[in-house]
Amino acid sequence: MPRPIDIRRARLSDADFIGRIYDEGIADGNATFAHGAHPAEERAAWLAQRPENAPVFCAWDGETALGWSALAPFSHRPWYAGVAEYTVYVARAARGMHIGSQLLADLIATAPTFGYWKLVGMILSDNDAGLRLAHRHGFCTVGTHHAHATLNGQWRDVTLVERHLVIDPSAHSDEATRC
Repeated sequence: MPRPIDIRRARLSDADFIGRIYDEGIADGNATFAHGAHPAEERAAWLAQRPENAPVFCAWDGETALGWSALAPFSHRPWYAGVAEYTVYVARAARGMHIGSQLLADLIATAPTFGYWKLVGMILSDNDAGLRLAHRHGFCTVGTHHAHATLNGQWRDVTLVERHLVIDPSAHSDEATRC
């Protein structure tokens, strides 16, 4: 049983650890196409400019930062207003402790309060941990963007996952769209 953690809305004072954990994901080469360092000042500006419907959350165990998660609008088009892309990052030292699972469960529970009815994720196709996490939380793989972008000079694929928060996936009439 995972130990309970404190998940709360990010504050500007969290920018340093958010950047450090993001940079760990970058260094591991399997979490994002981003590169370069993300110091506290850059992450503070990133946090400050996010709209109300693009929240960032932080996971804590007492004074120890364990990870962070975020929601962001999928598109600027109004008909997609209820669709958000999710992000989950866990500190290296906290991996394997179900922190990512708790962060994603919190996003799933919280997303409707921000007007979202569906969550999507774009996960590097060889990020087995990220894909397992999504599938454990009811996300379906819906496709692959082949050679979507380069990372360290190599073309990488991205697996697309989604979870509808209102419609049960078994309600789809087309067998190919079910999980």
